[in-house]
Amino acid sequence: MVVMARFSRQERPDLVFDEEDLPYEEEIMRNQFSVKCWLRYIEFKQGAPKPRLNQLYERALKLLPCSYKLWYRYLKARRSQVKHRCVTDPAYEDVNNCHERAFVFMHKMPRLWLDYCQFLMEQGRITHTRRTFDRALRALPITQHSRIWPLYLRFLRSHSLPETAVRGYRRFLKLSPESAEEYIEYLKSSDRLDEAAQRLATVVNDEHFVSKAGKSNYQLWHELCDLISQNPDKVQSLNVDAIIRGGLTRFTDQLGKLWCSLADYYIRSGHFEKARDVYEEAIRTVMTVRDFTQVFDSYAQFEESMIAAKMETTSELGREEEDDVDLELRLARFEQLISRRPLLLNSVLLRQNPHHVHEWHKRVALHQGRPREIINTYTEAVQTVDPFKATGKPHTLWVAFAKFYEDNGQLDDQARIILEKATRVSFKQVDDLASVWCECGELELRHENYDQALRLLRKATALPARRAEYFDSSEPVQNRVYKSLKVWSMLADLEESLGTFQSTKSVYDRILDLRIATPQIVINYAMFLEEHKYFEESFKAYERGISLFKWPNVSDIWSTYLTKFITRYGGRKLERARDLFEQALDGCPPKYAKTLYLLYAQLEEEWGLARHAMAVYERATQAVEPAQQYDMFNIYIKRAAEIYGVTYTRGIYQKAIEVLSDEHAREMCLRFADMECKLGEIDRARAIYSFCSQICDPRTTGAFWQTWKDFEVRHGNEDTIREMLRIRRSVQATYNTQVNFMASQMLKVSSSATGTVSDLAPGQSGMDDMKLLEQRAEQLAAEAEHDQPPQAQNKILFVRSDASREELAELAQQANPEEIELGEDEDEDEMDLEPNEVQLEQQSVPAAVFGSLKED
Repeated sequence: MVVMARFSRQERPDLVFDEEDLPYEEEIMRNQFSVKCWLRYIEFKQGAPKPRLNQLYERALKLLPCSYKLWYRYLKARRSQVKHRCVTDPAYEDVNNCHERAFVFMHKMPRLWLDYCQFLMEQGRITHTRRTFDRALRALPITQHSRIWPLYLRFLRSHSLPETAVRGYRRFLKLSPESAEEYIEYLKSSDRLDEAAQRLATVVNDEHFVSKAGKSNYQLWHELCDLISQNPDKVQSLNVDAIIRGGLTRFTDQLGKLWCSLADYYIRSGHFEKARDVYEEAIRTVMTVRDFTQVFDSYAQFEESMIAAKMETTSELGREEEDDVDLELRLARFEQLISRRPLLLNSVLLRQNPHHVHEWHKRVALHQGRPREIINTYTEAVQTVDPFKATGKPHTLWVAFAKFYEDNGQLDDQARIILEKATRVSFKQVDDLASVWCECGELELRHENYDQALRLLRKATALPARRAEYFDSSEPVQNRVYKSLKVWSMLADLEESLGTFQSTKSVYDRILDLRIATPQIVINYAMFLEEHKYFEESFKAYERGISLFKWPNVSDIWSTYLTKFITRYGGRKLERARDLFEQALDGCPPKYAKTLYLLYAQLEEEWGLARHAMAVYERATQAVEPAQQYDMFNIYIKRAAEIYGVTYTRGIYQKAIEVLSDEHAREMCLRFADMECKLGEIDRARAIYSFCSQICDPRTTGAFWQTWKDFEVRHGNEDTIREMLRIRRSVQATYNTQVNFMASQMLKVSSSATGTVSDLAPGQSGMDDMKLLEQRAEQLAAEAEHDQPPQAQNKILFVRSDASREELAELAQQANPEEIELGEDEDEDEMDLEPNEVQLEQQSVPAAVFGSLKED
């Protein structure tokens, strides 16, 4: 039951409340200035009718007018009460008045201003809202203006009132000048492009401006260029030409875009001839191929559009004679532009590097068929290219220039003059000047002026007034060209063909005196003397050449010299030939020694002594490279057997086995043993096999053991076969203990069996190859474990002196830890080689073995 009561206080005789409100009323009567008490009471009355709730807020604010919490909640509640009503409802005005009363005390609270302004924006009261924003900005301190302006700017942009928005933005930029980009974007959207361009130009010129969008100064400049070039009729307050040309000096890496923007400005303005002038200026000044491509493509597109526009206009209005002439002019201009592209591109590359010789040659090729342009290009090239900065060979420009005049029949007038001027140019390299002199000689030779060619080359090789070293860069090349081998070689060729014997000989002598000869020059000189029957002079030329060079450059000279000497004298001057060979072999590298030693040994065999030849072969086996020693020993053995007989080669075989690698030594042992077998020296052969077995692993050299086995079958007995098997087990046990050797041999066997490991299982992947290697490793490990002697299971036993015969027999039957166990394969081999099953063959001993000891 609800009890209604009337408050008896005289100041509020009309106050009505429920019985549940009594505790809150009493608490308020006790603490009427406590905000918490009022908030608890208001929280309790949230479900009450709106007039009663508003009345409660009013009572609280009357006592606490400066409470932000009460005002905030009250205003929020009042706004929510009219939220779904029409904006023309009088209740909105009541709420507005309530806000105005709140700002009497709460004018420093930005949150209340923001809520009020947002509330007014929803009502659509533009002027009232704008004035309220202005009041808020005036009431709040400047540090809190940043909270008001975002909503204020959103309000300005939400209505089509550009003048109001512009004025608001201008005020905002005074507070926040870094937000100029936002203002510029608004100006673009509202079609105020002139002011937008002014603002953007100001931003670009401000070195301290930092873009909020992260744009660089170049990007802002590019936006400005696009803006002013694409809207020439709307941007009137800026000098577009000066602005873009200023950008050309600042941003040299983006010239193409800026030139295109400037030309686009004039095109949109209707100044087509001025745009064409801008394009021509651009393609003549850009420095990179990328900028040239951008400008040229834009230029070509402009000309195409002009032609298309003219054709469209003509088709609509009808043709006249003037229109046809204009159209033909535009087509000719476009065709000329396209034909000029390679030449314009070449100009760009030459502007990058005016000393690039190859590009100058390409430029001349582009002018093919136009002599005047070719002459002008060559003239400009030889005047522009600095020989010390040139890329390529600068002398080729002079040579090509003279060749052009020569081809056009102006030999005396221009070609010789140009080459004469070229000889006075200060080139960087002596070879360039030498090439010019050679070209002078070849020019005269082509026109059969042989004497003039000789005079020119003699002039080039004449000693200068001041001599200089060939590589002395401090001296001009004219003082160093007398040491150029290219000029001397051509002069020598001309003297051989056109001069006398003495003049040619003097040229070669001067080349040797200047110490600029090459081994080929020396050989040519000697051959020239030999052709004229001056043999001793040719040998002297060889000697002079040998004194100039060291190994390995002197190798060809020695080979030719010794061959010619032997051919000339044979055995008539044997001692001199020996001295020459000894002199050649003194200091000869092992790489070149083999040829000389074989030539030396051939000399001794044909005209000298056999023992001297053997001594030469002996020295050769030690002097050559290790890779050539095997071949050298083979030659040595063959020659020794032919000269002294087979028995003489025993010492050679022994030394070869000691010196050569294991693989080659194994081959030598087999050949040595085979030779002894043929001589009937079975014991010697067996000893050789036994010695060679120490370097033959049974797993990898099965051929050797099979050969030895066949030998024992033919010439041995049971004891020798058992001895061979014992040696084999011993060698195998030795190799089993060498782990690294086992691994390498395992890989070697796997790879040499069928070429590669993968050949063992065609079509398998790399994992199959590894599986094969692992299986092979397990097999080797099992064999190694099988070959190891068993360990003694019991401790060492001693035999008593009074032991009976039965005890001794029992001890004998126990396992001996030192006993060697034979594998199954060895047992089978022994079973196969029983004495009664061996087929022994008898062979008669050759009579040459006994010599004079054999009885008649």
